[in-house]
Amino acid sequence: MTMSSHEVQAYVLTYLEALDCQIMERSPTYVTVKLSPEADKALTNRPYYWGFVERTGAPAETMSFTFVFDPDSYQQTIEAAEAKAAQASPSVTPDPEPPKDTILGRYFGITPSLPQLGPGRILREDVVYGSRRLQQIFGAAREGGAFVNLFEQAAKRQLRATAPAVYEPWLGVCFKVEFACDLKREELHFLGISLRSGEIMEKFSTKLNRRDLSPRLAENMHVQAAKVSLSDAGAALESHLTNRLLELDYSWAEKAKERLALELDVVDTYYEAVLREDMPEVESTGNLALDTENVYTNHTPPVPLKPVIGISNANPIGADVELAAEAAVQADLETDSEEEKARQAVMDREAMKLQYETRRTEMIWQYEPKVKVTAISSGMFHLR
Repeated sequence: MTMSSHEVQAYVLTYLEALDCQIMERSPTYVTVKLSPEADKALTNRPYYWGFVERTGAPAETMSFTFVFDPDSYQQTIEAAEAKAAQASPSVTPDPEPPKDTILGRYFGITPSLPQLGPGRILREDVVYGSRRLQQIFGAAREGGAFVNLFEQAAKRQLRATAPAVYEPWLGVCFKVEFACDLKREELHFLGISLRSGEIMEKFSTKLNRRDLSPRLAENMHVQAAKVSLSDAGAALESHLTNRLLELDYSWAEKAKERLALELDVVDTYYEAVLREDMPEVESTGNLALDTENVYTNHTPPVPLKPVIGISNANPIGADVELAAEAAVQADLETDSEEEKARQAVMDREAMKLQYETRRTEMIWQYEPKVKVTAISSGMFHLR
């Protein structure tokens, strides 16, 4: 799912107008706006400033933004305006102004100019689909519009009537239904229930679109007391939506289960073949190590003897012991190497088992069919 620049602009403008922001300049590619106090609190993240304003009662200065919805076109417009201004005015090099005498300048030399701050500063924000600012506006809209309390505005003749008109309270809930497997589909169901009669109306938005709604109670109007509690009304709407979902065709879920079975068969076949491989066996070399120890513990080190007179190629008797010791050391090294290989093989096998279980879990999460219902917004609507 994505949004074009026009859809993003329409959404942002709707949000700004709903929060009574002041539109200073507007074009197809951008909008310059001075935020209202409510929008400033939601978008600028200045809790200390607003805490100071609320404690002292000082007049609030909200921030101004230029929200750019098409950065490329906006940059081309700026460059064209700058080029036109340069052609219209003669190129005169202005005389540089002498540096101002400041306290910091006396001690540290010429200091650079600071950026413009204060009420006259206008910040630029690129608001495109996926940008941080648009995600922030989405979150603020969800938080601020999660629940509303609106009243239908009365006609002018009702204001002059002798008897007050009566409002009927309705609870409206917008449910988002997600049908998910390796594919995904979403539906919105806006249901309304009367808190007086318990009547449930589907497509409740069509009933609201023809009415003038306001958060303020109109004059000469009377609100009836509810006979159905909010908890019972919410449970009734959930039960109604559940019954509607049970009537749908779920052949897509059966097909998703078939695809899941095929994918799991492929994964099982591959990993079972890998895990069936024979493990390297560790040969016992304890006797050889024991014999080597006996060479050093049961016998005293021999004394080197002089070579036999007249035999030039004779070797001393101690040389045989040294050769046996070298052979024992070599055997120990080979034994350690075999044991290390066996331990590494066991670790590799355990890692392969963990990878196998993780892969199966991922495939089940991706392909297993599921239906998720979420209440994304709700409100009390007092209608005539």
